[in-house]
Amino acid sequence: MTCPFQRVLAPSGRPDPYPLYAELRATPVARQDDGTYVVSTYQEIVSLLHDPRVSSRRRDLDRTPAFIGLDPPEHDRLRRLAMRHFGPPRSPGRIDALRPQMQAVTTGLVDALAGRNRADLVEEVAYPLPVAMICRLLGVPAEDEGRFHAWADELIETLGPGEEDRAEREQARREVTGRFDRYLGDLVDARRHDPGDDMLSGMIADGEMTRDEIVRTGVLLLIAGHETTINLIANGMLTFLRNPGVLARVQADPGLIVPAVEELLRFEPPVQLISSRVALEDLTVGGVTIPAGSPITLALAAGSRDPAHVPDPDRFSLDRPRNEHLGFGGGVHYCFGAPLARLEAQIVLTELVGRLRGPRLVDDPPPYRPSPILRGPRHLVVDYDDVTPR
Repeated sequence: MTCPFQRVLAPSGRPDPYPLYAELRATPVARQDDGTYVVSTYQEIVSLLHDPRVSSRRRDLDRTPAFIGLDPPEHDRLRRLAMRHFGPPRSPGRIDALRPQMQAVTTGLVDALAGRNRADLVEEVAYPLPVAMICRLLGVPAEDEGRFHAWADELIETLGPGEEDRAEREQARREVTGRFDRYLGDLVDARRHDPGDDMLSGMIADGEMTRDEIVRTGVLLLIAGHETTINLIANGMLTFLRNPGVLARVQADPGLIVPAVEELLRFEPPVQLISSRVALEDLTVGGVTIPAGSPITLALAAGSRDPAHVPDPDRFSLDRPRNEHLGFGGGVHYCFGAPLARLEAQIVLTELVGRLRGPRLVDDPPPYRPSPILRGPRHLVVDYDDVTPR
């Protein structure tokens, strides 16, 4: 029998990897045949997320990566420059100011479901809102939004742990990142001559990033700014429909959507694994020595369901007094877009829960996207009786 982690990576593990993660936790730090160390328990994952002896620069690349793939101090410099135009302290109201637009777009998307009784909530709701919002933040023209869906899908499928097919995946990654780089490079040049009230224009005006740094930051935010949120929304509706008692409570009390989203980030996280870490020196974790130079994969989804950390971890609960999950990672690489993702998920799920009458799954499990890292339904088809007018 193959080891639990290999079964997590296999397509057959996509619908329900959590029993496999439970097996994986029996050996908190497990060496794989390719030399990768997989860490699956909460405390050990947290310790490595905060350990400066663990690098995010896993391998030499043919391009300087965005700040997510760099270590301090260069990571800190680029992240700080990008955050100037995204959140506190310089732009504290930027995300909240998008709330009326988010609500208007979401209302329109749900309005469009009226007059029929079946819809794919991924393609028709969960995808359009996040991509529209990140494009508006960055200054990407609305007419170009559609082209990124296929590009992002291609790129995500090249990311993953293990050595199998690595050369082919690296070639595919180079091809699709080249397309992103060329598009964002042209857009940066256009914004330099015709600036707007957007993040790209702001980073250009600061004059503290090179053109390549702005392009790679833009590519990172464009992909991460919608791909993970699509999965969070889709996983959320799937979880609600599988738990009628939870769905009824949120329908009766929309304020519960806030703890519901936090519990979703623990229970069905959109980012399941971080596979881009490497030990800079020998590390001892969970009684196991990880040699310098070894790749490390952090199984965030396993850690968030660690029974040593959270009671009754395989039950979805709206009543957890403290919800310390790994849904947004941790340490210096804590998710840059967490405030945006939270708000988008809260607005979309509130609208769907409040307005779809009698929603029910057509396929359970639904078809899943291939990636074991960014896990979520490719489609979420539901039948429903009607759509309540806004």
